[in-house]
Parts: sequence; C-alpha cells; structure tokens
Amino acid sequence: MKIMITTRGDFVSPRFDLSSEVIIATYYDQQLMGEPRSLILAEVSAEMLCDIAIKEQVACVVCGGIEEEHYQFLSWKKIKVIDAVIGACSDALQLALENKLKPGVILPEIRTGKVVT
Repeated sequence: MKIMITTRGDFVSPRFDLSSEVIIATYYDQQLMGEPRSLILAEVSAEMLCDIAIKEQVACVVCGGIEEEHYQFLSWKKIKVIDAVIGACSDALQLALENKLKPGVILPEIRTGKVVT
C-alpha cells in the first residue's frame, strides 16, 4: 500500500491546494518498502495532487487543511484522508505506518504523550 504526504520542506504542508511537494511511501505490514519518493510538482494544483494519488494507487493521503470538495473526491475514490495534521513529515509517516495518525493532531505533542486535537 502507499501513503502520500503533502509537504513543505520537512513538514506537512499547511494547505493541500498550495502544496508543490509530496512524499510517496510504499509499505507492507507497517514496514517501509524502500526509501520514500519525493516529487516536486511543476505547478501548484489540488486537482494535480488528486490525480497523482489516483495514478500512484495511494491508499492514504496525509495533509494539512484540505477543501471539502477534494476531501470528498478522494474519499469517493476510496482513499483515506488524514487532514489537519501539523508537524514533521517523518513523524506523520511513522504514525501513519503504525495506523496511529488521526486527523487534527499536532505531532510534537505526540512525543510528550499529550495529544492535542
């Protein structure tokens, strides 16, 4: 299965529709299969991000804010969307692999045991 995370630098991008970078990671049984791939898009477009998720057969999209229209489209395509995530991509990826990432989480708080939603 694959996870796609919209990024800005080392962090989850604050807005899905303004993200020009993504990380796509393939995993099986909560283990990464090789190194995650980084893609830099030629233009910023929520529609392009949705197309990439479909073409790459992504099972889960992790992002910051996302418009309802795109959230509903991805959900309709049977892609799980974990939105309103704030924090480092590496933390988001690890928690997503463990199936512990929830919408609205602020990731630095996970390390201290306090989950802020």
